[in-house]
Amino acid sequence: MNCHKCDSEVREVARFCPRCHATLRYQCPACKHEQRQGGTCEKCGVDFLKYITAMMLGKKVEADAAHERLQERSGLLKNILLIPFNMGIPLIRQFLSGTRKRGA
Repeated sequence: MNCHKCDSEVREVARFCPRCHATLRYQCPACKHEQRQGGTCEKCGVDFLKYITAMMLGKKVEADAAHERLQERSGLLKNILLIPFNMGIPLIRQFLSGTRKRGA
């Protein structure tokens, strides 16, 4: 087999060209099928770039939701610890604004 980039002789089982380091085997991110060219899977038809972009967007949404929950919990803890100094007014505001968000 020859490398598609530099046309040097390459073993059939090679994943990368030893001369120019071009990728010779691609693995589908959805079904893990190995093939010689990238772009679209020969087996399941998934577009590699669109699939990976959708997966990354899903992970970002999950991370943002987890970050929001963490921020809410840390704000609550901070307000509880500061009750002796601010008479609990920020804590009351936080509970009232939280009920308006959930009720709406």
